[in-house]
Amino acid sequence: MENVERQTVVKVNKLCKRYSKKAELAIKDVSFDCFAGEIVGLLGHNGAGKSTTLKCIEGMLPFESGEVSICGYDIKKEPLKAKANMGFVTDNHAVFIKMTGIEYISLMATIYNVPNDVREERLKKLEDIFQLGDAIHNLISSYSHGMRQKVCMMASLIHEPMLWILDEPMTGLDPRTMRAVREFMREYAESGHCIIFSSHALSSVAMICDRVVLIRKGHQISDINIKELMQQDPDFDFEEYFLKSETDDSEDASANGDGEQEGTDEK
Repeated sequence: MENVERQTVVKVNKLCKRYSKKAELAIKDVSFDCFAGEIVGLLGHNGAGKSTTLKCIEGMLPFESGEVSICGYDIKKEPLKAKANMGFVTDNHAVFIKMTGIEYISLMATIYNVPNDVREERLKKLEDIFQLGDAIHNLISSYSHGMRQKVCMMASLIHEPMLWILDEPMTGLDPRTMRAVREFMREYAESGHCIIFSSHALSSVAMICDRVVLIRKGHQISDINIKELMQQDPDFDFEEYFLKSETDDSEDASANGDGEQEGTDEK
């Protein structure tokens, strides 16, 4: 990361989202920046607000207040320019299942104006990583969960976005592909791109991330530089840190009489 210019890729400022007028805020005052060369993990249990935060950043969900910008483009004011700089892999792997894998990837390449010669070169590199093989010519409806995850990742990368957003990216992947994806994420960030991914898998977060934004019940609890902490203290136990922060937060909520689950976000 030392050789990568510290370019701001994502700015999230006091982001608030609720799903209905009568509902409690699903996320409240979430604020963080992400820079070129970084992998930032959004960590929290199911229902914490991770998916909601990512979908607001991507522009999939409207939000009540706050600001989100991608590469300097406001997601509300200039959505097309903002989205041109990102690739997003959702947690439900929504794709056109009546297309073949190659047709879907080609469609995404066309949408993002990737020239034919460039897309062929990129597709070959992506195939080396994800190894769909001949299945790339089969209908997506015939794919397993893991195969759909692979084709979604490939399609989201075909235009080499500055920002790559992934919601629970390792779910359903086989061990070989998980390792290949982790290595690719590191290489992609080191080449000057930025990655944000959500997870509740502590091992993946500790292994991949430079920074971790911890979300609990819609509130941002902390933003820590995990790589820096591990360099300063070789005995730093991220799992212990996570569990302690959860305990502290629960105690604070009980003391303030605010221990209810909001229940407005799937993740």
